[in-house]
Amino acid sequence: MYISKAKLKDLAKYKQKKYRDEDDVFVAEGEKLVDDLLSYFVCRTLVVSERWKDVFQAQCPILLATEDDLRRLSLQKSPQGVFAVFERPRRPQLFVPQTGLYLALDGVQDPGNLGTIIRLADWFGVDGLVCSESCADAYNPKVVQSTMGALSRVKIYEKVNLPQWLSKVSDFLPVYGTVLDGNNLYAEELNSNAVIVMGSEGNGISSEVMSTLSHRLFIPNYPLEKQTSESLNVAVATAIVCAEFRRRIE
Repeated sequence: MYISKAKLKDLAKYKQKKYRDEDDVFVAEGEKLVDDLLSYFVCRTLVVSERWKDVFQAQCPILLATEDDLRRLSLQKSPQGVFAVFERPRRPQLFVPQTGLYLALDGVQDPGNLGTIIRLADWFGVDGLVCSESCADAYNPKVVQSTMGALSRVKIYEKVNLPQWLSKVSDFLPVYGTVLDGNNLYAEELNSNAVIVMGSEGNGISSEVMSTLSHRLFIPNYPLEKQTSESLNVAVATAIVCAEFRRRIE
């Protein structure tokens, strides 16, 4: 069945965050991403072009649309022929872990960085991703697209009072953080059960969160005496730290 003008108008409103928040939904685009998410999230509506009409066997309404219709719905420069609206999952109950490897993000605001970090958490088998109150929304369309489906496999805790949570966690787990005046990551003892804190793109780790750290790590440049960039992108730094933790403890 082809999408009606009324339905098209109704779905196009999800380009705006306030309407996504009001209806507690998020959107995703592209055949592979949508197909990955269909197994994990409740789909409210799936809109596809003629090319994809026989691909999906979703348990939700599937509507056909022209390329022009999909351009009206899409948040991308080049629509991919598949647009889906999913119910946002209920936020998992935050707890104080005593084992496991967790990532804590202190004010990571760039959607692309957050999406990449979610993919990294999936790749390295992180037990949970804890986002501070000032982090980007994990279900922002740009974040959803950049996760490449990893969003469905990573347990994400959002809008967390990070200093408060970390002060409780530090009674059970070491809390590592990346700072410019820290100890060499490759020489420091690393624990398989830990929390790794990564700071914001512009300001790093806040002073409140800094006070909860039990270990301060630094990713050295090579060679040490050479002048280099002032810092690493937070997603790149996260990848390096997670890889070293997993290399050391497996």
